[in-house]
Amino acid sequence: MAPVEQDALAVREQLFHDRVRECIICALLFVSLYILCHFIITHFKKHTDFTAVHDDEDAAVNRIALGLCTFTLAVALGAVLLLPFSIISNEVLLSFPQNYYIQWLNGSLVHGLWNLVFLFSNLSLVFLMPFAYFFTESEGFAGSKKGIMARVYETSVVLLLLTLLVLGMVWVASAIVGNNAASRQSLYDLWEYYLPYLYSCISLFGVLLLLLCTPFGLSTMFTVTGKLLVKPRLLEDLDEQLSCTRLEEAAVSRRISSGKASCWLNLNVELLREQFFAIRSKRRKLELRHRASPWQRNLGYPLAMLGLLALTGISVLIVCFHVLELLLDDAAMPRGIQDASLGQVSFSIFGSFGAALQVVLIFYLMVSSVVGFYSSPLFTRLLPEWQDTPLTKIIGNCVSLLVLSSALPVFSRTLGITRFDLLGDFGRFNWLGNFYIVFLYNMGFAGLTTLCLVKRVSWAVQAELICAFGEDRDTGTGAGVSHVRPPPQLSRSPSAQVCTSCRCP
Repeated sequence: MAPVEQDALAVREQLFHDRVRECIICALLFVSLYILCHFIITHFKKHTDFTAVHDDEDAAVNRIALGLCTFTLAVALGAVLLLPFSIISNEVLLSFPQNYYIQWLNGSLVHGLWNLVFLFSNLSLVFLMPFAYFFTESEGFAGSKKGIMARVYETSVVLLLLTLLVLGMVWVASAIVGNNAASRQSLYDLWEYYLPYLYSCISLFGVLLLLLCTPFGLSTMFTVTGKLLVKPRLLEDLDEQLSCTRLEEAAVSRRISSGKASCWLNLNVELLREQFFAIRSKRRKLELRHRASPWQRNLGYPLAMLGLLALTGISVLIVCFHVLELLLDDAAMPRGIQDASLGQVSFSIFGSFGAALQVVLIFYLMVSSVVGFYSSPLFTRLLPEWQDTPLTKIIGNCVSLLVLSSALPVFSRTLGITRFDLLGDFGRFNWLGNFYIVFLYNMGFAGLTTLCLVKRVSWAVQAELICAFGEDRDTGTGAGVSHVRPPPQLSRSPSAQVCTSCRCP
């Protein structure tokens, strides 16, 4: 064999081995995510939906739909980890360029992961999740033989009709907006133009949803942190408050006990019980704060609040700086590239520290958006319940999380949180090249986040000051010493009478 042919064969073998290695790595990563998501969904699903006591067919259908939901949730988790994994990979290649053990971590692998996440996100949103929902609601066509295949046929027909309806509406809308032969002709290319255009609309919806949920979630996280962690004692005597609460609880308890044998008529015992439970809940909270260690009380809460303030403030500063870049330099616009050039230059001016900060901010914003999504009044009903979540709600949660997570790379790049360019088809979205949309999006995020931050912090400081000083002005006692409130008086109905024989009070 000639030397030229041997070299060509060696190159083909190397390409083959690289492709096999990338496939194995992608398969291992996805299997790991799938197993993790399976355990998560298993702990939330409603067990009665999967028992074979009533109907084996319904249980099998629910298991198939559960598998599709697990696949979708694994794709959503992969979309969340996609951008941080790419940033960390770039920094690792920069730090160890000649290391033999990380040669598998290259641009081809990262680029392939971006393409797979984009493909599976489209597949889950357009086909798998609608199929899972219609599959659980189907019963088979009238007159057909009952069974799983009858449900599959009905679901396929309904999904096909829905797909034609959606594609037709998008085609007509696009033809009306771009009223020329070229735009209408481009829509005939289903794979190269139609599906990316449809997913561009979905991604725009997801990015707008992130814009609305993230500031609200940041505000909610401050409130949740204040409730979960033990606050420090600020100008208050916790022992005195606990003693007063115990005396108040004992007084109300005696009134309830003596009320059963009292001579009063129409005694409102239920109101006393509600007050007793409220006082007991307050007493337990005070005991929890009293048992907390000084480190937990004086260090945990301040560090947590300072961490939230720092991360939120850094995010707002980065977005404001990105707004200035948009006005001065056209290169600041989010754009996509086809060749992943990893290991050449850091994507942060602060090097590895800046890259680590970008990863932390990306996860922080994603957690904030999820918290804000489930805290908003429109989506509160989607909040999953432990061991009691029906399958339809699981499908809704998977779709919502997939929309949020698949928009996270575009969200982070649009706000300038990271300078890592969008790979694969993520950079082909039409609206990413519109300066006004990107500029207004950055301004909206900075304004809403600043408003929520100032509002939440000012309210928290005001509440602490009122709690510390307001009570003292009312009672005239020393700092932090609260008086014993008298137990609430019994409510008497107009028909209540006093016992004339014993004149009991």
